[in-house]
Parts: sequence; structure tokens; C-alpha cells
Amino acid sequence: MSVKALIPGARRAPMRHAGVAVLALGALALLPMPRSAAQSAPPIEQSFADSLTALPAEPLGVSGGFYVPAYSSVSMSHGRLRGDFSVTLSIHNASETRPLVIRRIGYFDTAGKLVESYLKAPVALKPFSTIEAFIANTDVRGGTGANFVVDWAAAGEIAEPVVEALMIGSIANGHYAFITQGRPIRTVGKN
Repeated sequence: MSVKALIPGARRAPMRHAGVAVLALGALALLPMPRSAAQSAPPIEQSFADSLTALPAEPLGVSGGFYVPAYSSVSMSHGRLRGDFSVTLSIHNASETRPLVIRRIGYFDTAGKLVESYLKAPVALKPFSTIEAFIANTDVRGGTGANFVVDWAAAGEIAEPVVEALMIGSIANGHYAFITQGRPIRTVGKN
């Protein structure tokens, strides 16, 4: 295929200049691409309105927190290559009868710096309902050691929430999906 076929409207250059055009196109391909910031999505309160209920009027006497590894980027080939994955954090209220209050969903980068906070104020999940936070595969702000911290509470004894991150991505011709489970980082019990 000629350079002219690759560039619409290009004049046909003598063959000795075709290599220069190909080198110029190749050089453009090597320029660093800007790193993508978060793609703005509707707030959780709007996206998952059907999963939410009013905050309990009673004092929140039980609380806990989860740490969830989120591999938005994975180093490969001795650190020379990187695979980028989309991440979906899912928070499930495993209680059949009580609302679960989510106080914080924080997304942190490899250095432990807060990248994004997904809640402006606490929200309450209906029994057996779920909310999610999504990170596109083009959002590489978290790096290879990204993670979420989810703080929750309830007005009384409650089943511990289920908190997981699902990573999905493609590298070359392969497609990959894997899950990480949240690990408790605070003792569940009375405040």
C-alpha cells in the first residue's frame, strides 16, 4: 500500500520521498499520548437510584471497611509492557432485611494517594441491592497498585457486605477477566 493510499488528498511524491513520509507517520505514532482522566459518569446516587433508600433514622451502631485491590494496569514482560483494564467495583448489600449505609468509596493510586471519591455524602442500599463504580481502561491514574477503600455502617446487626472488583481487558489477541475480593480492614462491631 502506498503512502498516498494512507493519507487522503496527499499528492503522489516521488519514491525517494515516500520513506520520509513513512518515517514522519511513524514518529507521530511514537509521541506520548495524553493520559486519560476519569470519564465523567453520572453520580452513584443518580445511576443507582433504584438500589438506594433513605438513611436509617437510628444511630449507626455497626461499621466496617474493606480494602479492594483494583488492577487497572498490570506490568508485564519485566515491566517493559503494560496492560490496561477496565474496573467495575461492586458493593452488594447481603442483608435481606436491613439497609446498608456506604459512607465512603475512595479510589487510590499505587502511591496511596486519593485519586477519586465516588460519594459526596453517605448513601443507604436497600436489602439485596448493589451499587457500582466504574473505571475505564483508558483511565490509568491508579497505576499497577490501585485500590478502593469502602467504609460502611448499619443501624444494627447486619450481614457483612460483599465487595468485589471485576477487571476486564484485552492484550494482543487475548481477552482477560478476573475478580478481586474486598478484605476487611476494620473490625466489624459496635462503634
